[in-house]
Amino acid sequence: MILIGTVFTLLLSGVLPSSAPIYPFPLPPTDCIEAHQVCSTDPRCKALYRGLELCAADAALSLLGEQVAAECLERQDALLAKHPALSSCKCQRSFRKEEQCLRIYWRVRLLPGEDELEISPYDDTLMDTRMASLVAASSVMQLDGDNLCLKAAQDCGLYEKCGSLRSEYALACTKQIRGTNRCNQQKCHRALRRFLERVPEEYSLGVLFCPCTNNLCGERRRKTIVPSCSYQDMEGLQPNCLHQQSFCRQDDLCRSRLADFLNNCQPSSVTASGCLKDSAGLCLRAYAGLIGTIMTPNYISNSSEDVSLWCNCDGSGNQWQDCLRLQRMFTHNPCLRNAISWMGSPGSLPADITPAPAPRPSPLVQEDEMPSNNHLPEHNDILMKSEEEEEELKQTEEELDEDEQFDIIQLYSERATISNLGSSGSGGGSAPSTSGPPAVVLLLLLLLSASLSWG
Repeated sequence: MILIGTVFTLLLSGVLPSSAPIYPFPLPPTDCIEAHQVCSTDPRCKALYRGLELCAADAALSLLGEQVAAECLERQDALLAKHPALSSCKCQRSFRKEEQCLRIYWRVRLLPGEDELEISPYDDTLMDTRMASLVAASSVMQLDGDNLCLKAAQDCGLYEKCGSLRSEYALACTKQIRGTNRCNQQKCHRALRRFLERVPEEYSLGVLFCPCTNNLCGERRRKTIVPSCSYQDMEGLQPNCLHQQSFCRQDDLCRSRLADFLNNCQPSSVTASGCLKDSAGLCLRAYAGLIGTIMTPNYISNSSEDVSLWCNCDGSGNQWQDCLRLQRMFTHNPCLRNAISWMGSPGSLPADITPAPAPRPSPLVQEDEMPSNNHLPEHNDILMKSEEEEEELKQTEEELDEDEQFDIIQLYSERATISNLGSSGSGGGSAPSTSGPPAVVLLLLLLLSASLSWG
């Protein structure tokens, strides 16, 4: 107590700086939106950033000329020298302003070096790197059964948000554009990202990475993300992987997700997980982050855990080695392969896991409502379970056509909960309670009886 009082006195007297860190932990990186807000208060910094935005707009239209590129690079260096927080800022995954943050992150890196895709723009310091939620998902995978992907899909259906968003992306990825036989891939991608960003990982990643021992289960797993719309071409032609990467780098979100994957799934021969960061969970999350972008990967067959991009290296010319290197980050990556296998046997990577977390949500539903069909048609199995849900999805479809964005999630009909199980009446309210006579009436009766007794 004497020591604490002494330190407190020194702080008050100004002997010790009050800004000195009390805890020896490093502070998380500055958020790019916050860094930009500080920059905007300085006219010079604001002008330099605006200049970089103009450079980015020109670069999106055509390749910058040598003189223009030099001027843009000069602005970039001046901005980062004046406001270095912009050079070290990071963004948070799945936050409401993620895309705004990523736009700021890449604007101050307009002309990056060759290591652009080796540094993730996302902040991992506040993440659950021990992956408690993934342990919850993988622990469910240990149940005996021939089709654990069916079990994962059933669990998703029992949790309202998972079932609702899964039906939403299934609708978006299977509905054809009017007058064509093609889907709207942009809508499909947005809906897939919403599912993966808003559904708890023990459900979403459980559906993506469920272990399989037969082709029927493998087919369900492979068709989870509706490959016919999410990445495949109608004619079945695969693009060149480097061309695909080039298109990805023109979009801030895709560019960020790819950089995050290449950063967190770097293989290593000296770690137990096979990952340079020794975190299978970070690699799984980064891989899942690519789903819903032009770089969407998937399982290559119904009988294998191997994954790949939908692309090849034909026509790469003297960049063939670069193309092959990108392709092999998915097809021959021990870090990614071990991470996917870990979902079926989490005990194999003890450095990455924690004791079992709290129980998963348990919605109150009837057992006979659980789907029992073990077959997975790509378009029909995950769409709807009742006529009522089908009508709700049609309403959602009309809203999507008007707004072109998935801003509204159609809610499920109300189900029984602990709070309303005992309620009665069509309005769902509690039964009216019987109360005694008012106090005024009791007082009048008392006075009346007293007057009678006196008379």
